[in-house]
Amino acid sequence: MKTRSESDSLGSLAVPARAYYGIQSLRGSQNFSITGRAIHPQLIISLAQVKKAAAMVNRETGRLETGIAGAVIAACDEVIAGRLRDQFIVDAIQGGAGTSANMNANEVIANRAIELLGGVKGDYGLVHPNDHVNMCQSTNDVFPTAGRMTVLKLLAPLEEELERLGEAFRQKAAEFDDVVKKVRTQLKDAVPIRLGQSFRAYAAAVSRDLGRLKKAEAVMTQVNLGGTAIGTAVNTDPGYLRKIVPALREVSGLPVTQSRDLIDATQNLDGFVEVSGAIKTCAVNLSKIANDLRLLSSGPKTGLAEITLPARQNGSSIMPGKINPVIPEAVSQAAFYIIGNDLTVTLAAEAGQLELNAFEPVLFHNLFESLDTLRGAAATFTENCVLGIAANRRRCRELLEQSAGTVTALTPYIGYQRAGQLAKLSLSSGRSVRSLAEEQRLLDPARLAEVLDPAKMTCLPS
Repeated sequence: MKTRSESDSLGSLAVPARAYYGIQSLRGSQNFSITGRAIHPQLIISLAQVKKAAAMVNRETGRLETGIAGAVIAACDEVIAGRLRDQFIVDAIQGGAGTSANMNANEVIANRAIELLGGVKGDYGLVHPNDHVNMCQSTNDVFPTAGRMTVLKLLAPLEEELERLGEAFRQKAAEFDDVVKKVRTQLKDAVPIRLGQSFRAYAAAVSRDLGRLKKAEAVMTQVNLGGTAIGTAVNTDPGYLRKIVPALREVSGLPVTQSRDLIDATQNLDGFVEVSGAIKTCAVNLSKIANDLRLLSSGPKTGLAEITLPARQNGSSIMPGKINPVIPEAVSQAAFYIIGNDLTVTLAAEAGQLELNAFEPVLFHNLFESLDTLRGAAATFTENCVLGIAANRRRCRELLEQSAGTVTALTPYIGYQRAGQLAKLSLSSGRSVRSLAEEQRLLDPARLAEVLDPAKMTCLPS
């Protein structure tokens, strides 16, 4: 393999001649062999968008020569379009607060720009990774800005999937609105409910989750780009500081604004914790709903069996015909994963010291994974489970009639103690509360029928 020699303050290294990355990227790759995965593809695009915006502004202010700026912008456009992705070789978890990832972007863009100008990779006299591509920037404003942009990009498809999931629950709520069934509180029989009401509650939970995510999304629009090293904008000029975020808005199409306090925005990562918390809360809700669906579909002969989930695959290698609730199981597992990621995000945000947090790489890695995982879980929940759920109407009616829970409706008329005796008798004799109440003539027959009407018990007082 042909190589080229590149040097830095630590010495020289042989870099593959065909590589667009350089010595700083290679050192980062050698130092951080941790996850075996490069930074998120959307983070690569976000970094390139920052670099493009910076080149545009530096050309406009006269700090960057027009030809160099044009080549850098063209190289950025290629990265934004998905090219050269294999040249981003630094591990997602890295020391240096993201410096290796930033330098990886600088070197790839510089070397491609050199080619576009007719030069040879590594000829940094034409386009330099630091002096030109990184002009008026620091890792400390580039990397967190790119991280916030990536969160915004990953939130959009997640919110779309949650909208679909909420709508699927609303559809089922309407479909099941006439199915009256028995409630369980603490897994014990309680009063009646309509199955549609249960599914409407699931839709409400998803709607709240969407609201939390949209609120957290607004926090991510405030970036510290222009603040450079610590938020004091060292090595920039007033024109750059004023124009860089509007340029980034133009390049990315994202509604980013410059933070009012760049020092605060550089050192504090609480906004990411807020996003992660909203994601975790949603994951908790989806797992709770998944558990409900597993219980309600249990059986089919020896469980609750009030609903039937779509049969997705054989459930056993030894028991023919067994079908397991694999989609709700997978949704819960995704939630466990996200909950663990949230702890990592929390610890990483807390671990910052003084004017900089060095732990953004692991925070971003886990946060991006949570966003991707929750989107995938919501999509498979909707498509492979919720839309195909069927109500077992006869089973719901059968269990409702067998239960002594309807005795609750008689309590205002016969008192708690007598109602409790009636429930006990119903359970021991196997007879329904209605038949026992009729036999004991506890109420006028018409009134008794009205009071013990399960459907009426599910309606709010008018």
